Amino acid sequence: MAEPILVGKNEAQESVRLYPEMANRHGLIAGATGTGKTLSLKRLAEQFSAMGVPVFITDIKGDLSGLSEKGDPHNPKIAARLSELQLNDFTFEPFPLTQWDVFGVEGIPLRTTVSEMGPLLLAELLDLNPTQSGVLTTAFKIADDQGLLLLDLKDLQALLNHVAQENKTYSPTYGNIASVTVNAIQRQLTGLSSALQDNFFGEPSLVLTDLLQTDSSTGKGMIHLLMARQLLLQPRLYALFLLWFLSELFETLPEVGDLEKPKLVVFFDEAHVLFNNMPSVLRDKIKQVTLLIRSKGVGLYFVTQNPQDIDEDVLGQLGNRIQHALRIFTPNDKKALKALAGGFRENPDLDLEALIPMLGVGEAIVSTLDEKGMPAIPVKTRMVPPQSANGPAQNPDAQDQSGLRQKYRQAVDRQSAYEHLQQRVVAAAPPSQSKPSQNTPVRRASKDPGQLLVESAARAIGGQVGRSLIRGILGSLMRRH
Repeated sequence: MAEPILVGKNEAQESVRLYPEMANRHGLIAGATGTGKTLSLKRLAEQFSAMGVPVFITDIKGDLSGLSEKGDPHNPKIAARLSELQLNDFTFEPFPLTQWDVFGVEGIPLRTTVSEMGPLLLAELLDLNPTQSGVLTTAFKIADDQGLLLLDLKDLQALLNHVAQENKTYSPTYGNIASVTVNAIQRQLTGLSSALQDNFFGEPSLVLTDLLQTDSSTGKGMIHLLMARQLLLQPRLYALFLLWFLSELFETLPEVGDLEKPKLVVFFDEAHVLFNNMPSVLRDKIKQVTLLIRSKGVGLYFVTQNPQDIDEDVLGQLGNRIQHALRIFTPNDKKALKALAGGFRENPDLDLEALIPMLGVGEAIVSTLDEKGMPAIPVKTRMVPPQSANGPAQNPDAQDQSGLRQKYRQAVDRQSAYEHLQQRVVAAAPPSQSKPSQNTPVRRASKDPGQLLVESAARAIGGQVGRSLIRGILGSLMRRH
């Protein structure tokens, strides 16, 4: 049985703990800028890692890589806090770390394929209207039925061109596909390709089970950082990446029931972006995945300034809460504070409305789930500091301690819808025109395209080699293991 995580101590010097068997009931770390949210995140991440649980964190400010280096025992503020908490056996130590980056600059390139993303999220990413979304969904259906492999955006461009040109062939089965609608989607795809700098969509795509690593020498869970400073500059892309990641976890991992400790813990910083201007259909999916993913042994921890930024139904599922200070400047802030205080179990000895704005740096109101899954009475807590270094790592060589860079660093552009549709054009041309130009070589597939699609998804449909593929809760390819 894993030992409970020491989060901090209350004013009576009693330990405030988080039980590992309740960690997949999700959690919230909230508070204004500069109140200690990042230190609380690091403390939890370190302790999950120490018990052998892998961790995935979105690093918004680029200052979490210090997790890979030993903390400074001579830091006077940390020394004072350790003395206050009477933690005489506290040790400073590093934790195994791997950095990822959608743009491939600050870490291992993180990719997925267009087929794995699915039409629902992609339509939202492209900001399509309902008519355009319908056409995109139809195009995906045609690709699935015909075994056309959609890896990157040029595959999708080629597919859209094809279905528009062959509209008369497809109309009886799939409905009309207007060229003007296809052209509008194409323009959006061009903008997306530019924004992504031709990254993210392609192969090798992320195999999520690669995140479930422990360090071979220490047994600590690997901490994976998604370097998201550049990604957050495009809030829609950031939000939909998070939603894609959640859906992939849900579709990939098997049901495990109640565990002594989670299989994976995920921290989403700036979590409010997930809910800002998100259409109701996707908000509903977030709620659904958050509710169900705990059965896969995954704990989700949302990090944000104000809990009111989180959807109320999702907020109700976050059983472990660390609330740092809020700053109250307006009448709306006062209303939010009242609602926040009312969300905790009542503590007759604490006036939370008065206390929360007055909390110092590194202090929080903490309420975790007890051993029976009931919310504990909230207490004012002085948080235990992290064991690792504050700020970015000084040693850039520590960016990949998982050994995965070799697997993912080089993009692979193999036979897919783009090349397959080119071959169709060549095959349909008159004999005098059928020979491809030397400047535009055509690669030949050695396998049936339907088989290629199943193999590319690598996790798609066990045993099915047919044309019709199964899509999961968010329209991405459903995985079976």
